[in-house]
Amino acid sequence: MGNARSIGYWATTAAVVFVLATGGVADLIQRGDTADGMVELGYPTYVMGILGFWKVLGAMAIAVPRFPLVKEWAYAGAFFDLTGGLVSHAAHGSGVNHLFYTGFFALCVVASWALRPAERKLAVPVFRDYGRAPELGKLPRTGASATV
Repeated sequence: MGNARSIGYWATTAAVVFVLATGGVADLIQRGDTADGMVELGYPTYVMGILGFWKVLGAMAIAVPRFPLVKEWAYAGAFFDLTGGLVSHAAHGSGVNHLFYTGFFALCVVASWALRPAERKLAVPVFRDYGRAPELGKLPRTGASATV
């Protein structure tokens, strides 16, 4: 992994882990301005407990080594959370600062995911054969007849 790539990975990953962890804790304790923002956007405050729980777990999954499949889910969850927040702020007409920060951190999630080193990636794609027709002559043999 090149030096610039490594720096980019660690910088964006640190930002993502920090945002998820602090945002998750703020959601879990239902911090005043965080709760006010959720209510202003039209969400019930009980959603904060759900989001906070998964944000904290996602931050831990992204930060610790190994567990590449869990990391994939954590990156996806972080992306969905941040882009959902971006759309919610845009639909509500929130200030530009809300749009900028949620959009910026969503891009950090994508950058961290794209720049991660090989040992933090899935070695084998999980759904590598999903939806692909089998090649001729390589049909699986099951039962007495394998005709298709």
